[in-house]
Amino acid sequence: MDSRRHFLKGALGFAAASLVARPAFAADENQSARFDGTWFDISLAQWSINKAFWSGEKDKMRFAEIAKNEFGVNAVEYVNQFYMEGWSRSVLDELVKVSSGEGVRNVLIMCDREGRLGDPDEAKRSQAVQNHVRWIEAARALGCHAIRVNAASEGLFHEQLKLAADGLRRLTEIGDRYGINVIVENHGGLSSNGAWLAAVMRLVDHPRCGTLPDFGNFHVNRETGEEYDKYLGTEQLMPFAKGVSAKTHNFNPEGFERDMDYPRLMEIVKASGYRGYIGIEWEGSSLDEPTGILMTKKLLQKLGGRA
Repeated sequence: MDSRRHFLKGALGFAAASLVARPAFAADENQSARFDGTWFDISLAQWSINKAFWSGEKDKMRFAEIAKNEFGVNAVEYVNQFYMEGWSRSVLDELVKVSSGEGVRNVLIMCDREGRLGDPDEAKRSQAVQNHVRWIEAARALGCHAIRVNAASEGLFHEQLKLAADGLRRLTEIGDRYGINVIVENHGGLSSNGAWLAAVMRLVDHPRCGTLPDFGNFHVNRETGEEYDKYLGTEQLMPFAKGVSAKTHNFNPEGFERDMDYPRLMEIVKASGYRGYIGIEWEGSSLDEPTGILMTKKLLQKLGGRA
């Protein structure tokens, strides 16, 4: 209880605290740039193929194989939603078998629909923490470094700050016992406010808790159209980043994302010192999934990525 009171104590000082940065996660900590000029590795987020997986056109159990053989990507990010029904040890063993057989790196598991880690109800918040434990166990078995979670809450600004930090701290302490990081995406509501989520990170204050900045997900309120500046938000979240999501929706004739300044975003990421995986997350409707994925891959390679 004393330790929990200690990390909750600084809630009201979030604005000043966010000025201090913690070093970013780095896959190649001693390499700012490789000999071939690349500075990060490319992974593929499973959500990029969500239509094909939901329809049954593609087999979710062969995701690692699909990533390598169809898209030439050697690292993958799983989405728990595809495996929630019928989840078992045999399913996990098969995913391990396929990925190891293809020589594909399992990077992380994106976790949704497991309750709000910042729920105002203590019992529901505690249950949400417990609901995520099976994915921490799965991440360890797959050889991932992290699970990606959400910081959903309810109430006033500062109340949500404290509640989200509490649930995240509890889950992170469990993840630490497994050697697994717990990272938070800007995923709507206050989590898409870069200053707020950075303050949550400061309040949690644990080396295994970090962020996964998503370039295309700074929608604070989709109903009202409230948006947070994606460039400012990315800059605020990168000091805590242990993953990055390169979301794309549309491309211009030159092969750049039509509605986001990708060179600017990637320069923010690079300047932070981050050298971990950056995940392809195609979410557009203007192209089919395979084409959108390959165009995103080509864009990332143009900006310093290696698949």
